[in-house]
Parts: sequence; C-alpha cells; structure tokens
Amino acid sequence: MRAAAARYGTAGSLVLTALVATPAGSASGSPPSPEMSGTTVAAQRAEAAGIRWGACAKTEGLPPSVRCGTVSVPLDYARPDGKQIKLTVSRTKATGKAAKKAVGRQGALVYNPGGPGASGTYFPLVGALPEWKRIAAAYDLVGYAPRGVGRSAPLSCQDPKRFGKAPSQAPTHPDAAYKRERIARAKAYARGCAERNRGLRHYTSLNNARDLEVLRAALGEQRLTFMGASYGTYFGAVYATLFPSHVRRMVFDSAVNPDPAQVWYGNNLDQSLAFERRWADFRTWVAKHDKAYHLGRTPDAVQRSYEKVSAELAREPAGGKVGPGQLQGAFLQAGYYDDYWPMRASALSAYLKGDPKPLIEQAAPEPKAAAENENGNAVYTAVECNDAPWPTDFETWDRDNSRLARVAPFETWDNAWMNLPCAYWPAPRQRPVDVRTAPGALPPTLILAAERDAATPYQGAVELNRRLSGSALVTEENAGTHGIAGGPNKCVNGHFEAYLLEGRLPGRHASCAPHKEPEPSSGARSAKLPRER
Repeated sequence: MRAAAARYGTAGSLVLTALVATPAGSASGSPPSPEMSGTTVAAQRAEAAGIRWGACAKTEGLPPSVRCGTVSVPLDYARPDGKQIKLTVSRTKATGKAAKKAVGRQGALVYNPGGPGASGTYFPLVGALPEWKRIAAAYDLVGYAPRGVGRSAPLSCQDPKRFGKAPSQAPTHPDAAYKRERIARAKAYARGCAERNRGLRHYTSLNNARDLEVLRAALGEQRLTFMGASYGTYFGAVYATLFPSHVRRMVFDSAVNPDPAQVWYGNNLDQSLAFERRWADFRTWVAKHDKAYHLGRTPDAVQRSYEKVSAELAREPAGGKVGPGQLQGAFLQAGYYDDYWPMRASALSAYLKGDPKPLIEQAAPEPKAAAENENGNAVYTAVECNDAPWPTDFETWDRDNSRLARVAPFETWDNAWMNLPCAYWPAPRQRPVDVRTAPGALPPTLILAAERDAATPYQGAVELNRRLSGSALVTEENAGTHGIAGGPNKCVNGHFEAYLLEGRLPGRHASCAPHKEPEPSSGARSAKLPRER
C-alpha cells in the first residue's frame, strides 16, 4: 500500500487474465493453468541452478557482509521458455550464536517491505539490531528487489526530474480547473507507462507471488518462511492461496484487506479515512506538548498552525522547493510512524518562528533519490492498475473523493491523484485473487496489526485472519505505527519471536498494550525495519 499513496482502475470490457488455478495434484483435480504449469517449470530450473552468491553491486549500498545474487524468472509465466528477467537477491547467513542449543538453524527467512515498488535488499542488515539478533541467529536473512524494482527489470513511466518536480500544490478541496489539470497528468502518466515498458501487463501481484515460489526453490528451501509488511502481506496471502503446501511459516505485518471487492479502489478510500484519524492522533500529541512546540493547545489549534504554514508556502515556497504538496508529503509520513512526530512538530514550530531550514531539510525533494522514487512509483502504479478493475469515468472518482474529503480532507485528494492513472490504464486488468485457505491446507500463520494503522486500516487484518484458516491475529491496541514487528513493543516482539523460532502462536486472537509515545525532545527512530517506500 501507499507509502506515498495507493491506486485502482478498470476497462469498459474487462479482460479477465491470469485466472487462479489450484496447484497440480490438489484435491480439486482441476488441470493447472498455463501460468501454474509455467511456475512449476521455472521453480524446477531455479532449484537446479541455485543462486551464485557474490559481492553486491555498489548501487545497492550494502556492506561486504551482505552477499548478493540473481534469480531468473519468466516475464510471462504462461510462456516459461520466453523472455526471462533477473531479480536481485541479498543474504546474510544465520549467525548461529544464540540458536544452537535453543532452536537451531531454521533455513531462510525471506522478507518483502511492501509498496508495491519497495526493495527489500537492505533486509539482511536488520540482524545487527538487538530486536532481531535471535532471529538472525536462527535464519539466513534474505531480501530481494521484486520485478520492476531497482535492478530487477526496472520500470519507468516518466523522466525522474519531471516526476519529482517541486514545489507543488495540494488543495484539500480542488476546483474544476485543478481537476482538469490532474486528469491530463494522469492520462499522460498512464500513456508513458505503456510506451516506455514492453510487457507492462506482467507486473502484477499474481506474478509477484509466482516469483516468490521460484525464489523459494532457488534458495533450496522445501517450504517457505516468509515475512511481508504492508503490500507484502497481500501478495504473501496470494502465495498462501496458490501454494499452501509450500508454506512453512508466514508473518503478515500490517495487513492489506484482501477482499476482492476492496482491491484496490475501495482499499484506497478506506486508507484516506484512516489517515484522517491518524492525523488527529498526531495533532492531539502536539497539543499535549504545547510547551515544547507552541503550535496550539488543542488539536484544532494545531490544525490552524499547519494550515497557516501551508498557505504561506503556497505564496512563497521554502527554499524554492517546499510548497503545500511537499509539506503534505512530509506530514503524511507522521501518519505512518509516530517516531516522526517530534521532528515534524519541531520543523513546523521553527518555520513559524522564522526558521525554515528544518522544514526544508525534511520536506524538500532529494535529487539523488529522484530515479529511485520514480521507479518505485512506476512499479506501484503498474501492479495496482494491472491487479484489478478500476472506475474508468472521472465522475465516479470525483463523487467518491469529494464526499470523503468533507470528513477526511488531509489525504483524500492526494491519494486520488496518485491512483488516477489507473482510470486510463491501457493494459488489460485481471480479476483479484479470492484469498482464502481451507482448514488444514495451510500451516498456522501470524498476523500483526496496530489498531490505528492508517496505511493498512485494521479491518484488513481482521479480514485476512478470517480468510486464512488457522491464522492468529496479534493486535497492538490504541497504536498506529505501520509495521510493528521488531519495533519498540516487547509484547509484539515476544509473539513474533515465539512464532518464528518455535512455531508457537497465542491462539486466534491476542492483544498487546500500545508502545510508549515519543517524547517531544526526541527525534530518534525506534529499531524497526527500514521504511516502506
């Protein structure tokens, strides 16, 4: 899901491609689809080839302790002998120090951070964090860049310099002229995606799940141990639906709602509403610490301070680069992670006191990251537009988002604009997978969720728990950080470790008290996984 936004779209005559079939040899007895047969062929080849580990490319920015390799997968699984693309994979081997007597080495733990469009090649680095040392002792930590991301057959839909153009506006109630401008931009972006990328229709959640099966085989794992965060939970759940007998253990951290009726247009509307609640949480915290920030003693007063800054930036962008759009993007991150709260509040306070430097440092686009950001957005757009039907008439988008913006103005239209290319998407859309498993078909799995998560609203975790038979849901109550495994909550981490190291679950439901709120004087980050895109 969106760490900058999320998306949805449909064509007038829906082309239903890549229909889900049960694996060969399943109880249904139905013949496997061409894609499923192609996955079997690709996995057999990958198992025979393995992964040749060596030094990582300099562009990965990883230390020598992390080793890298590639895995070949078909661009189109219905044609396994056709064009192949290579996925970049990274790994650190299990340290074994804390696990020999207790739980022993347990194979590879594969991780995906979400997006779509985020790379997980950094994942092996988390083994150095205190919260991850026991897991790193037992498991090889494996990250990878999914298809389209980084050096894994990268997608690009627009010149990165144009994509990150700043400053920009972010009206909460856009007028007709602004809407016409954004429609034109969405059409141009969708057109650029099609023109610049052959094989665009093959960048889907279904193929991400198939790629995961090939990666499992290449690693030499008979059964997969996988952890997905955010969007990673969605295609992880698709994998569990397609290949339940190939699963060893799975952790779903901050789960996307897998209901086909919600993928993806409905999920994004729910997300915008949830961000409004989380924005209120942030303003309440700032008001509680008014002595530190002087932004207002009530949430409404803090809102007025924010709106004052936004209006001033509309007239004169800070540093020539930070306008209302960049301000909104920076404070959207505070909706994802409460450890951003102190630094964002300090920057807003400093700006109102005449010092724009902290706000510029936190909100201005980073030119060095332009290509990576554009690539991530291209993959995000391609996967979500390809995955499911979207409304193709702007009247539907206008009606739904205008209505929602009356009660949830903070994120609604910004989210809509990011997803609007899906209304004009040229590639055929497929039917979303009906994620669900029969009793006994899938080993027990673990779902982690914060009750006030904005990026993946809590009802998504409840729905996934309902659909995956034998799963357990651990809830961090009255908290909203997106991605809670390996973070500051010891109760959550206890359940996380017990499952990965011992296969032990707390039952169908368990609760943890919230982690401690950040202190106003501290901008330090907690020891969790690096950020989703």
